[in-house]
Formats: sequence, structure tokens, C-alpha cells
Amino acid sequence: MTLFSLARKNIKGNFNNYFVYFVTLVFSTVIYYTFTSLQYSEKIQESIELSDTMSFMFGVSSIILILFVAIFILYSNSFFTRKRKKEVGLYAILGLRKKTIAKMLFYENLIMGIIAIVIGIILGTLLSKLFAMILIKLMGSIAEVDFGISILAITQTVIVFMVIILFTSVQGYRLIYRFTLIELFYDEKKGEQIPKVSLISAVIGVILLVVSYWLILKPFPDEFTTEYLMKNYGIAFVALVIGTHLFFRSVTVYLLRLSQKNKSRYYRGTRIIEISRLLFRIRGNARTFTVIALLSSATICFLGATYSGYYSNEKRAEEVVPFSYSHLSKGPEFDSQVESIIKADHRHPIKAQLDIPVIQVKGILSFQLDYDINPVQLISESTFNKAANALNKDETVSLSRNQAAVIQPRFTEYTKSVFKGENITIQLPQGSSELPFVHMVESNVLPFDYPDFFLVVSNEMFAEIAKKEAPLTYKVYEVENEVTAQATSKKVNKLVGNDFQVSSSFYTEYKQGKEGNAITLFIFGFLGLVFLAASGSIIYFKQLTEANEAKGHYEILRKIGVNKKDIRKSIKRQSLFVFGLPLTVGILHSCVTLYFTSNFMSNLIGINLIVPILTAIVFFVIIYAVYYVLTVNTYNRIVNK
Repeated sequence: MTLFSLARKNIKGNFNNYFVYFVTLVFSTVIYYTFTSLQYSEKIQESIELSDTMSFMFGVSSIILILFVAIFILYSNSFFTRKRKKEVGLYAILGLRKKTIAKMLFYENLIMGIIAIVIGIILGTLLSKLFAMILIKLMGSIAEVDFGISILAITQTVIVFMVIILFTSVQGYRLIYRFTLIELFYDEKKGEQIPKVSLISAVIGVILLVVSYWLILKPFPDEFTTEYLMKNYGIAFVALVIGTHLFFRSVTVYLLRLSQKNKSRYYRGTRIIEISRLLFRIRGNARTFTVIALLSSATICFLGATYSGYYSNEKRAEEVVPFSYSHLSKGPEFDSQVESIIKADHRHPIKAQLDIPVIQVKGILSFQLDYDINPVQLISESTFNKAANALNKDETVSLSRNQAAVIQPRFTEYTKSVFKGENITIQLPQGSSELPFVHMVESNVLPFDYPDFFLVVSNEMFAEIAKKEAPLTYKVYEVENEVTAQATSKKVNKLVGNDFQVSSSFYTEYKQGKEGNAITLFIFGFLGLVFLAASGSIIYFKQLTEANEAKGHYEILRKIGVNKKDIRKSIKRQSLFVFGLPLTVGILHSCVTLYFTSNFMSNLIGINLIVPILTAIVFFVIIYAVYYVLTVNTYNRIVNK
């Protein structure tokens, strides 16, 4: 029997134990190949506005995926290494040299890794068109994607995963040289020590979690600066990480030891076995639980934010670019060229066409506002009402001669109370005028251009100021079904240029936002799936290792009269604790983060994150439930035969 044939027999004999690891490795290869093939797809890049952004984001996400998969494979191999120490020791007793055994372990890991890479690339190639179609559908593009094989993507995937597999194979090769024969046979019998109860450590953990939650839930200060953001939330993050680890390492131990004091419950059924086994393993699981809880929280928040951003894109685009087309008047000839392009698009007929005169002046507020208001841009009362009506907005203003209404600056959280009872002094070459604020409206009528400070003044006041300061005239158009006006928008943008800090056409802003959010949602969705698969697999491996080590304990339980049904119930409760605890803590962290993120993003860009994050939480719970059922069934087969 050759080493290769022995390696193949070992893989076949242990494949049930390696199945989840193998599937996760194949899935990771499929996702990585998908990212690289989409990154190199010329047809997709030609069909979207943000081709450079797409290439960059897929490149960065590929690096993140490589690091995560590498850590997962190394982590998984450590469990398989521990599980197979006795087998390796048996080979040594039978007379195989260390070098020969090391080669066999190297070949085993290498063969399984190569098979996983080949299957992953084949599945990735077959599914690449499907994934490309999903991305194109999310972006709202009309590009046609043909089935194709990307040689660059295959080459890059093979190189990356072969490096990872070779590294882990070398780790297996070194196994036989790291342990003595005694260690190989009796290492699994060492077990773990029951951790000591540290009340101080438990209290510190709870305090750190409370402090981190308090810092996150604090209301935003009036002066929200980058320094405050880094200081406040930096401290909150550090406290959250340390507090989470201490929670799993000390608080959980304290609660389990406390449950032992309830004698009537502790000695009922198999609870003594469950609590004892959890106590023995909690110290070894603390680090894993901490990482899974923190990554679950971050993933839920990222998925929720990108999901919400994607589906709120049209609303955000309408706020940034209210009319379908807007441009600064540059003379009759130029204006007629733009108008003829828009009118020539019969699929998108014009619903409204307006001129919006705007006067730019310097203003001084009667109070301190952390916002640059100059130049202040004045719009007449009648013009604003016509524009609001053309946009189907309910807000209208009615002002007397010297009154003013402020349009809420975009991406700010200013309320009516900020301006109530205050006034602004506008300065002109021939003098100045003081205008009291009587109202604040939220309907913007021109594309965003910082400083975004617009005032609506009475018709009389506007006409009087216009005699002293010549107004700029903006031409605006509202067309039907503006979300599909791609060709016309490109022509208008090419002719108009950069009148604003954003696009002059609604479609361009809408399309770029949708593409950016779609790419981010696609990437985070698949990275989230890989994380879920990897974290679920890690817990599965830990439970599988514990099951093999506990077979003798459960055999004793059956001999003293505990039936198989009760043993299965005990396994269910233990597995529920192991899967449920980190997920529950992660969900709790994400809910706290939700409060901050939801308030911040809703105030900033009008996005509500509650429904998206609840969707992400449900998705996580379902995936973990699948792993939980799989773990219970496998654990039960091992110990309850």
C-alpha cells in the first residue's frame, strides 16, 4: 500500500467528519472565484457607471475573503490535528517512520484541498453567470452576460488557495515532529480545568459592557466633530471587545456555578452532566464565542445598512437632485440646445418646466450655527411654491414683505426650533436688511451644492434685492419615468458639465447610488454567507471534537439507566447554549449599534435601518438554526449509538 492510497483511504474513512469543513472550503472557493471573475468581466464594467469603484471594491473584498478563509482553514486544521493524534500515534507504534507519517498527513490535506479547489472552480464557473445576473439585476443594468470562463480568475483562485492549502499541509507535516508518542495517545485525556469563579473579573466585564452601551446610546452633541467620534466611539469599541470577552470568560462561569447551587434543579435529570460539561469547556470556548459575537454584530449591522441604503436609494436621489434635469442658464443658444435634447426624448415627456432665479448674498445669523451659510441663496416665494407644486410637494410658504423661510440644509439634523425666534441679516452693497425666520421647509428645489443654505423670501423683497444684485437663473425640467432616462441624461450631462457638486440629472445620481449600493450589498451578502458558514463550522467542529472525547462518559450514563431520548435532550440543551449564547450577545450588540446607526443615518440621509437589520437578524438565526440541527444530529450519532 502506497502513501497516496493510504491517504485516500484515510480521507474516505474520515470524510463524514470533514464534510462540513470541505463544503465550507468549496463554498469559499466559489465566492472568491465569483469575485475575481466579476472583477475581470469587461461586459459588466462597460455597462455600469462605477466600473472603477466596482473593481476596487471587489479587489478589497477578495483580500478580506482570503484572510478570513486562511484563518478559518488554520483554525479548522487545529481541531482535526487534535482529533487525529491517537491515529498518528498508532502509525508510529506500527513502525512507520516520522518522516513517512508526516508525508502521509501532507498528502491527505493536499489531496483534499486540491479536490475542494477543483470542485469550487467548476461550481464557480457554472454559477458565475447566475451571480453576474444577480449583480446586474441589483444594479438595474440591462447588460447581457454570456456564459464564459475567466482564465485570469481561475489562475488567481488556484494560486491563492494553493498557497493556503500548501501552508496548512506543511502544518500537518510538522505534526509528527511536535509531539511525543505519549502526548499523541493521552493528550485528549488531559481535558480542561474547571475555571475558578472570579467575581471581580465578572463585575469588570459587566461594567465595561454597560459603559460601552452608554457611550453608544448617548445623544449626539450639538457640536458633532471627528475628534468626538473617535474618542467616544473608540472607547466604546474597546470597552465592548474587552467586556464581551470577560462576559464569556467570567460572567458565564459565574452564572453556571451559581446554577449549581440550586440543588433541586441541578440534580434533576441530566442537568448535572450538561452544566459540568459546559463549565469544563467554557474557558476554551470564550475566545471563539467573543470573535463570533463581535463579528456577528458587525455583519448584521453592515448587511442592514447596505440593504437599507439600496432600497432607500431613490428617496435619497430625489432629495439630492429634486428635478429630472437642472442646469445654470448660460444664454439662449445654450439653453435651447439643452431643451431640444430633453424634448427629443419622447419616451420621457416633460411634465413641468420652470425657471428658478436665485440671488446669492452674504448673510449673518443672529445666533451661532455650526454650518457655513455663505453665500446665502435667495428664492422668491412664488418660485418656490411653483417648484414645490411641480414636484408634488405639499409644502408651500406665505410670507409678508420682510419675512423669510429657511429650507433645511441637506444632510443636517436642524429642526424648526433651531431657527424659531431668530433672524438673518443679509448684506448688500447699498445696505443690509434683517429678515426674521418664520418657518422651515424641507423641500429642496435645486441639486445639492455646498453650502446648501437657501432662504425663501417674499416676492416684494426678492424683486427689491434683484434690482441691486442680478440673479442667476436655473432651468429645471421634470419628466415622466425619470428613473429610465439613461440616454438623455448622458447627453445633458455631457453638455451641461458641473454646475453642482452632484449630477445635474436625477437619473445619473440615482443610477450611481443604486450601483454603489448594489455592489456593496452583493459583496457584504456573500461575505456574510462565508462568515456564517465558517463560524457555524467552527462551532460544529468544536462540538464534534467534544463528542468524540465524551463517548465514554455517555456510555457510562446509558449503563446507569439514562435512556437515549434523555441523552439526546441533553445534547440539544448543550448545543443550544453553545450556538445561542454568542448569537444572542451578537444580536444584542447589533441592536445597541442599531440605535446609533439608525439615528445617525436617518438624520443624515433619511434612511431607516430597523426593518433591514431585523431582516439580517432573522437570516442569521435561520442559518445558525440549520447548523444547530446538524450539530445535534451528528453529536447524537457519535455518543448515542
